Amino acid sequence: MPTRMPAAVFVLLLLSTSLALAQTTATHPSPDADLAGFWASEQILRPLARGTLTIDARSAQWRAQIAGFDIAFERRQSKDAITFALPGDAGEFRGHLSRDGKRIAGHWIQPGVAYPYNPRYASPVELTQVESGVWRGEVIPLEPRLSFYLTIEHAADRAPYTAYFRNPEANIARRSYRIVMKENVVIVMVAGGNAELMGTYDPETDRLTLPLINGYPPLSFARTQPDLALGFRPRVPAQHKYVYRKPVVKNDGWATASLADVGLAEQPIAGLIEKILAAAPTRDNPVNIHSLLIARHGKLVLEEYFYGFDAERTHDMRSASKTFAPLLVGLAREHGAKIDVDAPVVSFFTEYKPLAHPDPRKDRITVRHLMTMTSGRACRGQWDEDPMQEQTAQPDWYKFSLDAPMEREPGGDQAVYCSSDIHLLGGIVKDTTGRWLPEFFQEYVARPLEMPVYHMNLTPTGEAYLGGGLYLRPRDQLKLGQIYLSGGTWNGRRIVSEQWAKESVARRAGFKPLFDIDAGHGYAYAWHVRDHKDGDRVFHDHYAGGNGGQLIIVIPELDMVVGFTGGDYAEARKFFAWEIELLPQYIIPAALGGQPLPSP
Repeated sequence: MPTRMPAAVFVLLLLSTSLALAQTTATHPSPDADLAGFWASEQILRPLARGTLTIDARSAQWRAQIAGFDIAFERRQSKDAITFALPGDAGEFRGHLSRDGKRIAGHWIQPGVAYPYNPRYASPVELTQVESGVWRGEVIPLEPRLSFYLTIEHAADRAPYTAYFRNPEANIARRSYRIVMKENVVIVMVAGGNAELMGTYDPETDRLTLPLINGYPPLSFARTQPDLALGFRPRVPAQHKYVYRKPVVKNDGWATASLADVGLAEQPIAGLIEKILAAAPTRDNPVNIHSLLIARHGKLVLEEYFYGFDAERTHDMRSASKTFAPLLVGLAREHGAKIDVDAPVVSFFTEYKPLAHPDPRKDRITVRHLMTMTSGRACRGQWDEDPMQEQTAQPDWYKFSLDAPMEREPGGDQAVYCSSDIHLLGGIVKDTTGRWLPEFFQEYVARPLEMPVYHMNLTPTGEAYLGGGLYLRPRDQLKLGQIYLSGGTWNGRRIVSEQWAKESVARRAGFKPLFDIDAGHGYAYAWHVRDHKDGDRVFHDHYAGGNGGQLIIVIPELDMVVGFTGGDYAEARKFFAWEIELLPQYIIPAALGGQPLPSP
């Protein structure tokens, strides 16, 4: 149950936790102490450096001020670059001064704060001139929530209590447990009786303290009511009957309309929302959905959030953000980069030769093979994504990936899921454009798609990791699907060529069935592809998919994009059902009932 989380720079209101630990070492529970009840620990992980950033160049020595830091730095002369780092690894800035001197655009790099993973993140920052030689802007870093809810009940068998944890952000500790209390010590055990962790209970403050995450301060739990816990139930206060409201127009490029305006019947959509609202917050919840958005005919028509999430809260896309990698490849090609999709991958990484596990098949891996996960490289066991990120011997993940041994000939029609295949695409874009990936993403994706807020996870060497983990607001996630539905445009503006958009969603390989509900599906350039039948008609979709239920689903025949975010991490059987079952049961019928399509 404990999850590794290296120490990082935080400002956390955890003084009460430390105090409780100090007090409980000398206290004993009263004879009638009872742990049964509902407990909550809710915090926001705020980096030390955040808020207004001021860069002052009115003297020969430039200065940067943020969150109480006031540092001097030397300005680099090349390409108008402006970079500085705060002491104590509290954050750093990478940016460029505009030609007219009125703007500094760049990224703020925060230390590892995300949970349960611990990469650094790059977030966009734009500073504007407030007077000659002074620029000011807002640093908005990723501020993950850390929420654990603990239900403790009396047990009828050996242990005095049974317990169940709920963690909406990462689905940690999702099993059932037994709890016993001896003196002031609380022992949490898995099935079978083995101790999983030990905490304390303070009867004077009525608080539980449990060390749930390795390397992180113990969490302090207080009693509360389930109906007051923002991330425990779908809505606070509880709702059962759904009342539809058209999405609100915001300054993000989305036009909005009602369901009726675009020919969607409200009843099937309401049925799905009420299914989410009625779900019990247990380990068996089949619809642990954080958001559901629908766009049709280029207009946002449904926007609903659950479990404490909202429109302004960025959500981890996990592997759904892989689909941005081939988009960046296409953009690099269209802006002058020499990337032949049939060129050998090793030709872009000559600085890494010689590679470990030499094999002539490595020389035959092409860019196209990476985009379709048919590289033939080993991507399991010690070469899987988690071991790559956890090991420290090789901080350069491009080199780590290229060193993996071969298991089969590249190509063929069978895809093997491989996050490092997609990550290597980032190295190719970086090599051929000479650009830092967050800057390239900002110029050619985020800015034209009107995405002012995002958090891009970085590797130990400071480059963006394209294998998954980008944080975007759900409305912005949906834009990825919309530009491919629109043939490479957003609100009439060309983002990527129509040819690349079409080429990217054409099936090129396939994945074998994973579950009883899965008949197998295809794979394009980091787009999953599947067909859904409705009577005699077949509706094709292509979707970006990520662990936990992160889905951006495009249905061309219905001119529709559907977006899910969710919290069923490591429970693929559940979130696979959202695209396989919920889509044809609720969303496609809404389109057919509102405005039936002509028979093909």
